[in-house]
Amino acid sequence: MKDEPPLLELKGLNKIYENEFQAVKDVSYKIGSGKLVGLIGPNGCGKTSMMRCINRMHDISSGDVLIDGESVLGKTPAEIARKVSNVPAELRASFGLTVFETVMLGRYPYLSNIWWETDEDETLVEETMKKFGIFHLKDRPLNMLSSGERQRVLIAKAYVQEPRLMLVDEPTSHLDMKYKLEVMEYLTAMVEKDMSVLVAEHDISLMARYCELCIIMKKGEIYAIGDPKEVITEELLQEVYEVSASVGLDKDGELYVLPKKYSGVYQL
Repeated sequence: MKDEPPLLELKGLNKIYENEFQAVKDVSYKIGSGKLVGLIGPNGCGKTSMMRCINRMHDISSGDVLIDGESVLGKTPAEIARKVSNVPAELRASFGLTVFETVMLGRYPYLSNIWWETDEDETLVEETMKKFGIFHLKDRPLNMLSSGERQRVLIAKAYVQEPRLMLVDEPTSHLDMKYKLEVMEYLTAMVEKDMSVLVAEHDISLMARYCELCIIMKKGEIYAIGDPKEVITEELLQEVYEVSASVGLDKDGELYVLPKKYSGVYQL
């Protein structure tokens, strides 16, 4: 019996922008199904560029991205959207859409008629809104929601795409402690045997708490990849972030990171 291909595979991925800045440098790795994967690294390390290459929001300079063994090169946006959904760090414009209308946009790759959704689409959207605790907000404009509510709406929209892979970019950056945990609990609950979630996030302790695999990037390259309790060390934080930090385990065995001092050179 032939082995199943990994859900996601990057092969020598490179992204070079028009100004000749290389944001992603020869990145290769594989992710299987049913994984919650943390993507961490300092600002400008290439996390967002890499994710935008995976879903072809950005053109790939060289290399390849495969979903279930099939290259994304040459596929239409609708074909990719049936496999990969995207949760942006923030929604820049809502155009007056309600919560229901926003979540329904996640069904766009499957609509045969651009103007009409099916009863099945409506049922899926309503059930998903109930699952994410936003059904009571269905008629409210998106711009009238709190940051935490808006993040749940964006995740629900990505969920109704029924993807194999969900890409989530900085989902907790504007949230307080309660909503950070709430969002991560939702993402954890969504990971199923046939779906994985790749989360780009700055909160290292949060990623170590929820993710079984972490990918650490530095200057466009993969610096380390593996179990967060094994790869996230004081030495790694010094090398990647130029920060002196304490790394340890709390009484429940969860890894925590306590930044102490920036070790770079100040220029005032």
